[in-house]
Amino acid sequence: MTDADSRAELIKKGNVLFEQKPVFYRGVVEVEQLPVSDLPEFAFAGRSNVGKSSLINAVTGVRGLARASNTPGRTQELNFFEQKNQFFIVDLPGYGYASAPQKTVQTWTRLIHAYLRGRVQLRRVFLLIDARHGIKQVDENIMKMLDSAAVSYQIVLTKADKISDEEKESVLKQTTEAGSKHVACYPEVILTSSEKNLNIDVVRAQFVKVLEGI
Repeated sequence: MTDADSRAELIKKGNVLFEQKPVFYRGVVEVEQLPVSDLPEFAFAGRSNVGKSSLINAVTGVRGLARASNTPGRTQELNFFEQKNQFFIVDLPGYGYASAPQKTVQTWTRLIHAYLRGRVQLRRVFLLIDARHGIKQVDENIMKMLDSAAVSYQIVLTKADKISDEEKESVLKQTTEAGSKHVACYPEVILTSSEKNLNIDVVRAQFVKVLEGI
């Protein structure tokens, strides 16, 4: 089987995987509320307003599953969505700027860090980076934390429809080079657009690769 055949097969499996739609399971505001389960977990993390909710909705094919908002910081808890008997998708609060009281921001930032550092069920973090802006220092801080915690993460560039083809090529190269300097960063960077459905099937295929141990 060629690389192209293998990629096509993974994409096909990924699309089949999400024919069954996830459902909202629980919102978590304290570590003690985390689900008691052996199911693998896939978390979506990123700066506030990076497009996490939109990407989760596109990947799952469920419009409105994760609540999207133009107001940074709307998601203020860890939202768990269950793909029954298979895995959880976890929508993490955006880090960085948020239109919420500082005490609230500090509380959910601690929760994010506690989850990312200590959750054995966590199999992959999709770290979302706005393709228009690239990796910022706040992203680097999260990447270093994930490196130290030995948590596998993969960079997903969002909002690619907002930039030119030349800019796409540049940010993809720069991001791949930056990721290669981090020990826990998966080498493949995915350039996506939720609005244009760009490479959403490639993100789905990553779930298959992780679940099958490829």
